Amino acid sequence: MPEMKRLALFILLFLPLLASAQPKTEIRAVWLTTIGGIDWPSTYAHNGMGIEQQKRQLCDMLDRLKAVNVNTVLLQTRVRATTIYPSDIEPWDGCLSGKPGVSPGYDALQFAIDECHRRGMELHAWVVTIPVGKWNTYGCRQLRKRYGRLIKRIGEEGYMDPESPTTASYIADICEEITRRYDVDGIHLDYIRYPETWRGRMNPNYITDIVRAIRQKVKLYKPWVKLSCSPIGKYDDLTRYRSNGWNARSRVAQDAQQWLRQGLMDQLYPMMYFAGNNFYPFAIDWQEQSAGRHIVAGLGIYMLHPRERNWPIDEVQRQMSVTRQIGIGHCYFRAKFLLDNVKGVYDYAALHDRYPALIPPMTWAHALKPTAPTSLKVEHATKTDLISWSGANDKSDGPYLIYNIYASKSYPVDITKAENLITTRHIWNHISIPRQAGSPPLYYAVTAQDRYGNESMAIQEQSARLLPYSPSNMLANDGKKLPVSLPGDARQLQIETLQGTPVLVVPNLSPVNISTLEEGIYQLKSLHKKGITHRIGFFVVKR
Repeated sequence: MPEMKRLALFILLFLPLLASAQPKTEIRAVWLTTIGGIDWPSTYAHNGMGIEQQKRQLCDMLDRLKAVNVNTVLLQTRVRATTIYPSDIEPWDGCLSGKPGVSPGYDALQFAIDECHRRGMELHAWVVTIPVGKWNTYGCRQLRKRYGRLIKRIGEEGYMDPESPTTASYIADICEEITRRYDVDGIHLDYIRYPETWRGRMNPNYITDIVRAIRQKVKLYKPWVKLSCSPIGKYDDLTRYRSNGWNARSRVAQDAQQWLRQGLMDQLYPMMYFAGNNFYPFAIDWQEQSAGRHIVAGLGIYMLHPRERNWPIDEVQRQMSVTRQIGIGHCYFRAKFLLDNVKGVYDYAALHDRYPALIPPMTWAHALKPTAPTSLKVEHATKTDLISWSGANDKSDGPYLIYNIYASKSYPVDITKAENLITTRHIWNHISIPRQAGSPPLYYAVTAQDRYGNESMAIQEQSARLLPYSPSNMLANDGKKLPVSLPGDARQLQIETLQGTPVLVVPNLSPVNISTLEEGIYQLKSLHKKGITHRIGFFVVKR
């Protein structure tokens, strides 16, 4: 009987999920905390062996996060006036070496960036802004020696004065240092607000000034780097739902929605560690006020733990389902609770996010798509498919292109479907895909993607055995003009990709001007009254 009950519960909870469509673009993130090593690292690096142990642990964590299709890692980089990289501004945090101010013997941030990019994941440097730790801790003491009046003591904690212009310039310098030195994908600001115990009136303009100073420094060096923050999970009171005195705007002067409207933020990760009506109406509010930017709901999965609120797993399941329905991403707080599979949350994540997803593009910053890759070659071996291609042309000012690889059992590969995504953000122009012996061949397509997230058209595997037409019957052209026999009753001609996506509508005249098309395979159709189309034939654009 217990087994039958578990089976029935599985069917009730998971079969509707398995039947639902998976989005091709969605942010799936995790906060990876380094303070005190509570997520990572669990050991100290005193020597070469200790360094390798920390590296192996991080790689194992990233492998497991990749397995549930997490695509964004928010790594705590500035901890409490201390860092996990060799900074010229602040000392080392003690989480790596065991001793504050002492180097662990390697650059943990650089290592994490390399390993995330190797797995097709983004890494955002998580910067704790206003808090600088307990009053007598190493980082706070060092900062007080340099900027005595800048640091305010509240109880046993030290805070940078949010109303001092020095705070804005100082934190902006740290974010500039990270952006300039490292190939990070984002700068993620934490606690960018007044302390809730602040004495006196709070003015949101001071916090906005800090955000603006940081943005100017980051975007000056690398405009594709995403700027985000983690505001309190409720922006303000809603018409029907109260925030019960704990919100971003009125309580701690954190005007995060205004930052979106002003273009100061690219993403928000509101810390929505609530249940029921303290979650859902406020999630909708964030989405409705997004100003076209990215919203990623912070999920308090730590609340599942018996020592916390002991939430049932179905609370998190509903939150993940609703956030997908309203079109926003999700971010787990924090990595250890996900990887420890508290109440089966890791297992559920594997089902909910069973296919990879691309991160939505920052079209407000740059919207031109790169050209498609060229010269796609596929070698089908017994157990492995070897794929290579030539690079594409980047139309942005980013440092390099990355690639997405698609595969399916049918040709042409439909790149609009998440289930056909097999590798995202690939940093090389070749890949080896393992395949079981005797399994039917897969067909491949590759797209290029710039650092803003804009994706090119696909280059499809081109082979006579794959094409749904005979190459000898291809419409001849010189790459600029396409002579055709015109259908007399057609109003216009339409050029489409092999997936059926229209790319060009032209007059019913011959020859057809195809000089603006990227290299690839297209189909030409006649467009009649009432939108009826008839295929005239296929053609290859090659110059």
